[in-house]
Amino acid sequence: MRIALYHNLPSGGAKRTLSEAARRLAGHHHLDVYTLSSANHEFADLRPFVDNHKVYEFAPRPLFNSPFGRLNQAVRLADLRRIDGVTRQIAADIEAEGYDVVYVHPCQVEKSPSLLRHVQTIPTVYYCQEPLRILYETMPPRPYDDDHSSRRALLNRVDPLPGMYRSRIKEIDQRNTRQAGMVLVNSRFMQDVVSRIYEVAARVSYHGINVERFQPLGLEKRPYLLSVGSLTPLKGFDFLVEAVAGIPADRRPLLVIASNFQNPPEKQFLQQLAAEKEVNLDLLGNVSDERLVELYNEAAVTVYAPVREPFGLVALESLACGTPVIAVREGGTQETIVPGETGLLTERNPAAFAQAIQVLMADPALAEEYGRNGRESILQNWTWDRAVATLEAHLAAAVNKKSASSALVSAPNPA
Repeated sequence: MRIALYHNLPSGGAKRTLSEAARRLAGHHHLDVYTLSSANHEFADLRPFVDNHKVYEFAPRPLFNSPFGRLNQAVRLADLRRIDGVTRQIAADIEAEGYDVVYVHPCQVEKSPSLLRHVQTIPTVYYCQEPLRILYETMPPRPYDDDHSSRRALLNRVDPLPGMYRSRIKEIDQRNTRQAGMVLVNSRFMQDVVSRIYEVAARVSYHGINVERFQPLGLEKRPYLLSVGSLTPLKGFDFLVEAVAGIPADRRPLLVIASNFQNPPEKQFLQQLAAEKEVNLDLLGNVSDERLVELYNEAAVTVYAPVREPFGLVALESLACGTPVIAVREGGTQETIVPGETGLLTERNPAAFAQAIQVLMADPALAEEYGRNGRESILQNWTWDRAVATLEAHLAAAVNKKSASSALVSAPNPA
């Protein structure tokens, strides 16, 4: 197949998984990338293995500082108009090349890209990593958001810009997703979410794990708990602090959190919470891939409690390294962790989670058994070769569906 791939992704798990899939697609198909200058091209770089990598100039306008911060919604509205024009040009360029399919990934400005609306003559497949969750879910409360809540609520009632931006971005997100010829998601959990929000029939196309990168290294285990993810409220690190605080002080382990992004107010909030709860917390930033694999290998257990996480790549990375996982039973973790075999699942209850931690910390032989089972589970079920074979089948189905429709339209009417 001749595939045009579009994304406007920052660093993070979505870009990492795209890189892994694209590298393998490029081994069997002609793959060209169309992207924006605002995307992160250094992290999980696609350029070494794609045929062409075309970058279009686009940068979000600078935002205002206080006391003019409320004007930022107007800036963001203008960015939505500007990026629509850029993606219109990209769509024209893609259609001029006559690809078999356009494989579209999210945009950090629009979420679901307007490219899906502008491409008219080529089948489009959109990989919806997750919806723009702030539009569709209640976010976890934080004290740093409530300092001026009454004043903010009053201003929101008289200032039309926040409502205008929220309404516009939601309209764009809904419209573009529904314009996709096919929507893929990363879990059955997300399949249900996307069906409810967008009223489309999404197909599950699981991610994989790079089993050569994430593997057991034979390192000695150390008595700490590891969690991984961006330092934001949806990752549930405050829950982990609360859970660890429920372990008796003389057996309370160190909690290490490795993040590729740290939101400063969230970092301060977690540090204060840990101090209040007498939890030994180590927040690591800008962790290299090599060091991350070492952390997974050294940790006694990986603990994972994001709020309704769509998939949960962290759990699979840990299992690939032979380290068991304790997670909250919600979102995608229910599809990746086998309770009593590769780890433990609990309700979102700090006491129950603390008990699960104590079970594995007190029984290293059981933790080691879960880790071995986890590695075997990854090798059997979660390799990237397996994941990309499924992805290729979805892309081919989109191409065949378009070909069948074209043949039906062009067929002569019976006499």
